[in-house]
Amino acid sequence: MDTSRRFHELEDLRRSAEADRQSALRRLGRESLTEPIIGTTGGLKPIIDRIATVAGQDVPVLIFGETGSGKEVIARAIHERSHRHDGPFIRVNCGAIPPELIDSQLFGHEKGSFTGATEQRLGWFERADGGTLFLDEIGELPLAAQVRLLRVVQEGLLERVGGQEPVRVDCRIVAATHRDLASMVREKTFREDLWYRLAIFPLMLPPLRERAQDLPDLVLHFAERASLRFGLPEFEIVPEDIELLREYSWPGNIRELAAVIDRAALLGTNHRLAISAAMGAAQPVLPPSAAPESAREASPVRPLTDTVRTAIESALTASQGRVEGSGGAAERLAINPNTLRSKIRKHQIDVLRFRGTLRLGD
Repeated sequence: MDTSRRFHELEDLRRSAEADRQSALRRLGRESLTEPIIGTTGGLKPIIDRIATVAGQDVPVLIFGETGSGKEVIARAIHERSHRHDGPFIRVNCGAIPPELIDSQLFGHEKGSFTGATEQRLGWFERADGGTLFLDEIGELPLAAQVRLLRVVQEGLLERVGGQEPVRVDCRIVAATHRDLASMVREKTFREDLWYRLAIFPLMLPPLRERAQDLPDLVLHFAERASLRFGLPEFEIVPEDIELLREYSWPGNIRELAAVIDRAALLGTNHRLAISAAMGAAQPVLPPSAAPESAREASPVRPLTDTVRTAIESALTASQGRVEGSGGAAERLAINPNTLRSKIRKHQIDVLRFRGTLRLGD
């Protein structure tokens, strides 16, 4: 009887814990729509001060920052602190739209305006009416589209593709780029008049390598998010891990850090992030000033399954195929040997090839 009662109590606790986890995941889903700004009293304080100055003023804002540095988070913060916060916030990646579809996507089209236009379509400007339109990677916009964008910025008017009458729109424009627009103006690949209109209030977002003081808070935030997302226990953040992270240059910025913490959470054990293993799987990179532009723009983080496999194989190579014990692969990865064996089986890694006659249980 006692055993049965105890079983039911444990089952109730399990269901309660699962309900709490699902509730937390739903909360995470809602919060992820508005990623919090980390570093408001640290490396981003000057940016936060400038946001407070401009948010209430209905003028365009131009955000400069490296890829992955959090430009969309800043754009959302401007929107949420403005009188338009109840209106839509729409993000458009200008570099992801095929050139032949730019006009239709941004400004809309009328029914029958081209082959396949079977109905009228509102463009992103009209859909953002009453709110904020975030034009990400504005430097990728073709010159022809820049001319039409200038009219919207100056007059608040646009013409749909195939339309005859101008349409008035009321939305705030926040643009962002990782490109040097001033150089593009000199090279005549970006319109000077549009540049002046957009750059009324520029914001220079610092890269993560210049925000070392924010790393502890950022790591805590991403570790908590990983715990909820993957159903893992809370992690303890220790000074050694932070110091290890500070030694890296973070060419992929916040986006790369988030991926590394996710990886460290999946590899971690005993409430500890496996930072060393996660960082050991990252590809070496040149300092940003020495790397070519394409290399600086691309994050070195690889798919998670590839990274985990590489980390395990690197540890097995260093330990000559030994899984546990002093200097073994498990110790090198800072995880439990049984956990490592499970991951070895999952990734179908042949331990024998790292040491001639080694068995998996050795």
